[in-house]
Amino acid sequence: MTIKFTRRAALAGASALTLAATARPVLAAAHGGKAAAPIARSFKLGGFGVTTLLDGSLPRDNPKGIFGGGASDEDFARVSAENFIPADMAQFFFTPTLVDTGAELVLFDTGLGQGGIAKALDAAGVSPDAIDVVVITHMHPDHIGGMMTDGAPTFANARYVTGTTEYDFWSKAEAGNRVGDLVKSNVTPLAEKMTFVEPGGSVVSGVTAVDARGHTPGHMGYMLESDGQRLMLTADLANHYVWSFAHPEWEVMFDMDKAQATASRRDILGMLAADRVPMIGYHMPFPAVGYVETRGEGFRFVPVSYQLMG
Repeated sequence: MTIKFTRRAALAGASALTLAATARPVLAAAHGGKAAAPIARSFKLGGFGVTTLLDGSLPRDNPKGIFGGGASDEDFARVSAENFIPADMAQFFFTPTLVDTGAELVLFDTGLGQGGIAKALDAAGVSPDAIDVVVITHMHPDHIGGMMTDGAPTFANARYVTGTTEYDFWSKAEAGNRVGDLVKSNVTPLAEKMTFVEPGGSVVSGVTAVDARGHTPGHMGYMLESDGQRLMLTADLANHYVWSFAHPEWEVMFDMDKAQATASRRDILGMLAADRVPMIGYHMPFPAVGYVETRGEGFRFVPVSYQLMG
């Protein structure tokens, strides 16, 4: 049974972690292999409730052309094999994050605009109308696509927060620019409800913007801090959990300033590894939560298991 939370009930309950699982005997011959994959995962961070929301997932060919700029075919194949993944296919994940601060529900990014965000929120027991704040890490289509539904704001009661540099860059794009056109249709109509922040600025208490430019001119991550616990939303700082970690210098097709993107990856992943701060990466395999380990000249993404449950 699906329970629709009211706005106030959502604030009180959206962070609750449900780990209940139902086990029943299944005859092998009757198994259809159609069990639904989870699309929402919740945990506690101090006094915050955090829920990752799977907006969608799809395969892509030619990952070396996307994630392996500057790598030799041999090195790309070797790193792939060492990590038990194919060198000729990648699986993309798109994962907005919902944070319940106890006072407000804050949604980071809105997905592709194909209805996935509403389904994931429903799985978490939250109505789009209950969202108080929508934060846009940057304005690529897979982050702003869900801001509008059939020409109307998806999150009717929310105010919006994004970076000044990011908005200024895309809002001034000439007509015909795919991203700029989507910004004009999905973001600009909401400008009256929008607050612009700079790196180091506060979204709400315990949520601070972090400079992560390179992927786009104003790309930002966000550091969460509650009761002495920290977690960083890294957005598109690293687009793949193996290739972009093991070799931060390998150029990513989607990074606009590739040298700056590499510098941001090294700086932020290095900080997360040194300080042992967990992260949520927008394109990491769902539930997109993990830790960063220094390994050789690069890093390794360590997926969360049971560390963040209470």
